Amino acid sequence: MQVRHIDVDPLVHATPLLAVGLTKGADASEGLLARLDAALGGAIARSIASGDLKGDSKDEALFYAGDQGPSRVVVLGLGEADKVNSEAVRGMAGRAVRVAERLGLTSVSVSVEGVGTVAAEVAGQAAAEGAALAAWRFRELKTVDPEAVDVTSADVLGGDAGCVEVGAIIGAAENLARTLQSRPGNVATPTHIANAAGDMASEAGMKITIFDEARMKEEGMHAILAVSKGSVEEARFIIMEHNGGAEGEAPLVLIGKGLSFDAGGISLKPAGGMENMKFDMSGGAAVIGAMQAIAKLGVKANVVGIVPSSENLPSGTAVKPGDVIDTLGGKTVEVINTDAEGRLLLADSLAYASKMNPAAMVDCATLTGAVVVGLGAHAAAVLGNDQELVEELISAGQTSGERCWQLPLWDEYKTQLESTTADLKNVGGRAGGTITAACFLSEFVGDTKWAHLDVAGTAYGDGIAPYHRKGGYGSPTRLLVQWVRSRAG
Repeated sequence: MQVRHIDVDPLVHATPLLAVGLTKGADASEGLLARLDAALGGAIARSIASGDLKGDSKDEALFYAGDQGPSRVVVLGLGEADKVNSEAVRGMAGRAVRVAERLGLTSVSVSVEGVGTVAAEVAGQAAAEGAALAAWRFRELKTVDPEAVDVTSADVLGGDAGCVEVGAIIGAAENLARTLQSRPGNVATPTHIANAAGDMASEAGMKITIFDEARMKEEGMHAILAVSKGSVEEARFIIMEHNGGAEGEAPLVLIGKGLSFDAGGISLKPAGGMENMKFDMSGGAAVIGAMQAIAKLGVKANVVGIVPSSENLPSGTAVKPGDVIDTLGGKTVEVINTDAEGRLLLADSLAYASKMNPAAMVDCATLTGAVVVGLGAHAAAVLGNDQELVEELISAGQTSGERCWQLPLWDEYKTQLESTTADLKNVGGRAGGTITAACFLSEFVGDTKWAHLDVAGTAYGDGIAPYHRKGGYGSPTRLLVQWVRSRAG
């Protein structure tokens, strides 16, 4: 989608559909709504007076205009004015795209005037993100698609041109992550993911290094290699580098689990829903998308993106429950459950990244089903060894609309990982599963400031925001970009 900022009076802007927001309790007596109402012969005021249009968050009313300016105006409810935030604006833009789709229109305009107390610059970025995200659709593998009309352009009226451009770049980056998520396991193999990251890095002007299994063996990445033993697909270790800061400045490191397909290994998953395990590389997809945005935005920081990618299948060569494996960090691990493989990929990745002496590192992964039980689909879990870093991520989540909630990382939970045959087990039982998984990861970070995002409930689903579709959401791409940008000042 092409997203652009337009500095023009909405009443004279020629567009097939203009979307405007209405907060609860507002009327059409002032501002843009008053001028639109006059142009529409009082139709908006009558809708409000009749109670058909209250400004509730799901309200929608479509009006047909004259020959000048917008052909149609859709008024979208935003809810209570003091509760309207950037996510509400993001959702409003997404809803506008959905209206355009229903009407068979290929373009839409969104005005951010009168969207509660949200600053115009923030609203402009959010509207650009929402429109870009809503317009995305995965069609690569369809030979026939009845949904033939795509919304290919969106104009944002109001706000700041630079902020709208930022929103368009971030939206495109998250859509890249969603595309990678959506490709099935027979397409998006570890090699394919590495090649896609290479194409992105080349286009964005970023350095990239890709380890094959021979190089990983030289490095001592035995945990990653253990996961890939059951598959004919070779693992890959992807390192992307954006050098936007001062030479020698400690980097920020983003690590994303890139498991291209997860059958559970010998600890085989149930058949029902296993097709969704193509989404087990969602964390890796988000890191690739975030690195694209960071490069295109020219963020003034050194940032390293790492994606360990492999496939977890059962076979005669697969790692078995009870096996003890080595790790790059030097600790031995008793594999109790081969379906707890993501933490093995991350263990080697965290150990490798800690050698870079980063200012901070953040990993993200669809790691545990327990986080879905605990937090559902509306928040990721965040845990870490540095409270300031955790709070930075929570703040970035609030701003970006990809929220996270802190869980404890107390030493008492580590007792559940004690093993009689190795330094630790890869699972600690059902109780506190998200926490014990993070405790396992904490054994491989050394003294580095680190935080972990468990996004198993927020990376994909049936669509919970107006700008989502069923499938991959691309989360937490926006959160990662926001955190890096905030650290870069």
